[in-house]
Amino acid sequence: MYTNILVPVAPDHGAVIAQSMQAARALMSPGGRITVLTVIEAIPSYVAQYLPQDQQDRNRAEMEASLAAEFAGLPEVSVMVKVGHAAQTILDVAEDGKHDCVVIASHRPGLQDYFLGSTAARVVRHAQCGVHVLR
Repeated sequence: MYTNILVPVAPDHGAVIAQSMQAARALMSPGGRITVLTVIEAIPSYVAQYLPQDQQDRNRAEMEASLAAEFAGLPEVSVMVKVGHAAQTILDVAEDGKHDCVVIASHRPGLQDYFLGSTAARVVRHAQCGVHVLR
């Protein structure tokens, strides 16, 4: 069983989050913690110049408020929103937060994954903790 579980979810997580949270709860030790992480991509500079200066911060705050509302009333769950590259940010948060497990959803691999690799595949290859992949 795990005591500090990281559950990365895409900003458009939809129904996948229920399956990820169910798996995380099943793997969690009594008194454990779950951190739900969403990583949003940085706004490219060629686009950012046409937006208000604080747009990235507002996007992050809006996403964090949405996740916090979704998990309100669950004291064992905390939410976090970071800006950056998805796979690398997940790996950094898992290591910095001393998470002992990552529960991540993945799509069925296709030909494009052999050339680029999915976020889940990169997390599996480089994580310093246990990783459970859901399909």
